[in-house]
Amino acid sequence: MNKKMKRSFSVFLMLFVAVVFASAQRPKYVFFFIGDGMGVNQVNGTRVFISSSKEEMTDSVSIKQLLMTTFPVASVATTHSATNRVTDSAASGTALATGHKTYNHAIGVDVNKQPLTSIAYKAKRSGYAVGIASTVGIDHATPASFYAHQTSRNLYYEIASELPATNFDFFAGSGFFASQDKDHTDILTKIEEGGYTIVRGYDEFETLPSKTEKVILIQKEGKSPTDVPYAINRDKDDLTLTQITKAAIKQLSKNKKGFFVMLEGGKIDWACHGNDAATTFREVVDLDQAVKVAYDFYLKHPKETLIVITADHETGGLAMGTGAYHLNFGALHYQACSIDKLTLAFNQLRKEKKNKVTWEEAKNLLSEKMGFWKHIALTWPQERKLHDTFEESFVNKDATLDENMYAQNEPLATAAKEVMNSIALISWASNGHSDGLVPVYAIGAGADEFKSTQENSDIPVTIERVARYK
Repeated sequence: MNKKMKRSFSVFLMLFVAVVFASAQRPKYVFFFIGDGMGVNQVNGTRVFISSSKEEMTDSVSIKQLLMTTFPVASVATTHSATNRVTDSAASGTALATGHKTYNHAIGVDVNKQPLTSIAYKAKRSGYAVGIASTVGIDHATPASFYAHQTSRNLYYEIASELPATNFDFFAGSGFFASQDKDHTDILTKIEEGGYTIVRGYDEFETLPSKTEKVILIQKEGKSPTDVPYAINRDKDDLTLTQITKAAIKQLSKNKKGFFVMLEGGKIDWACHGNDAATTFREVVDLDQAVKVAYDFYLKHPKETLIVITADHETGGLAMGTGAYHLNFGALHYQACSIDKLTLAFNQLRKEKKNKVTWEEAKNLLSEKMGFWKHIALTWPQERKLHDTFEESFVNKDATLDENMYAQNEPLATAAKEVMNSIALISWASNGHSDGLVPVYAIGAGADEFKSTQENSDIPVTIERVARYK
């Protein structure tokens, strides 16, 4: 073989290797999970939580892993918006959807309020099936950022009204915030007229004819349109993120070219706004169980699947440890419901007792729902805090509801939460968002591209590049 032939062969070989390598790295199936409010400590705290038990109230240095924390690529991302050091979910959702920073409250528009093109639209025009899903309303900030273009996240009707024109293949969530507006109760009709089949509950989804093209999966009739119940409160007929992920795969796999799907664990954020640690950690576990569905799919298509997991921001400024150099996360396993649901239980008790609730009756409820006294010994200051709050709220009736972004809670329920946090040795900086770093986990085709610390807006750009969306 002469020099010219050798050189030509070498060039051909390099091009062949490059093409093969590029082909192997291009994902056909992309799962993009977003844990709303899930900072680094929300994940780490959940690892400690699942490593503890009721029987072991004190420290355990052995750590069980979540599935996501075993992924070969683990890094972090920053979350600030274009205008604020601390972002909101609309600006961060838009950054994760479009690769552009914008102002707080913006949905799919830039700082000049001009429309941006999301990764979902790019995947769709590249021939892939597209799904957008959440455990909260489909017109809430994060899912909305992937398909809508509005100057404010609060324009729920306008956001939901954009959905039919997307032609995306699958949407899922609790329902629509817009459906609560008395002036806009027609939103579901409008969406159906746009060519979508609306199904209520996973069982109904399973009965859909195989040829059904565009589907919206929401909760059963009578369930909340704004959010699915927390995992800690869940009933058997409640829609779950695990079911949503299974439904997404089934619906989107009809497209032989592949799919892109965004799946949000939206209520991690809600629990963190309430500084409710036990509920928060169970929501992270719930997200991880949905990730397992995607991971099982990945195991069948390891060279064609990319799974990326991140968060839009951290919520609450969660700190593990209050100066005592140990943790008591085992106590959190005795909490039987969210603090929001504990409020409902106290309200029901008031109704049953016609506003004449005794301290013993309140104690019994706290024992049943939080494990106090029955399983967890309280210090005198902790019991006094609960008793004094009881006196203010149930006897003097001059206490005001404790409000956060998503709930109004009975003061005694809030006091119970604060006592539980003190027992577990957990503290929170606020009821709002923080500028804390968020985790990034990845596995599959192109996962190595996510190894470095990055801006949240870099993540969709990287996905677009490795998937070669147009």
